Amino acid sequence: MTREAFETNKIGNRLHVVRDGAEALDFLFRQGDHADAVRPDLILLDLNLPKRDGREVLEQIKTTPELSMIPVVVLTTSSAEEDILRSYHLHANAYVTKPVDFDQFIAAIHKIDEFFVTVVRLPRHHDQN
Repeated sequence: MTREAFETNKIGNRLHVVRDGAEALDFLFRQGDHADAVRPDLILLDLNLPKRDGREVLEQIKTTPELSMIPVVVLTTSSAEEDILRSYHLHANAYVTKPVDFDQFIAAIHKIDEFFVTVVRLPRHHDQN
């Protein structure tokens, strides 16, 4: 759905999609098949990932100095207060509950892109290999 939302909004940013939390960490830490991965400028993170859930991935991101400055938007189906609180406690930059309706989901992706790419000024990251 996220890929389709990027295409519908004509978002020019490169989108990398991983299957589960373990692969997300491999991508971010440039391990295994992702040894040549680029550092993302923004991470859209689902909490309900197989293998290693999004909370664990978020904690790893925010406790690793070379990753901690990357903004993380939790984009998930959960609207549970404990998930919201825990995500912010783990230093998520934003928490968005995925709309069920596809048109609303597209609008939410557009707003995230507009805010984090157009409005917000992010620090430049220096790719470390």
